[in-house]
Amino acid sequence: MELMNHDLAHEFPEHLEKMRELKLSDAHFAKLFTQYDEDNHAIQKYELGADVISDDALEELKKQRLQIKDEIYQLLTRS
Repeated sequence: MELMNHDLAHEFPEHLEKMRELKLSDAHFAKLFTQYDEDNHAIQKYELGADVISDDALEELKKQRLQIKDEIYQLLTRS
């Protein structure tokens, strides 16, 4: 099964430079970025079968990743 790449560089390629800047200058953004990355790697691990998790728990993790991604997008697009 081929999985989609959901890392932030693929999600927001047009904001790569801004992501770099915010990771260095905004502690909240850096924390969100790290949490998104950790959640994304965990989801990939479960989807590849390297570890086991219930379907409900996986869906909750995906919802959390989406909420974080939404907040990151808001920070990237604010003026």
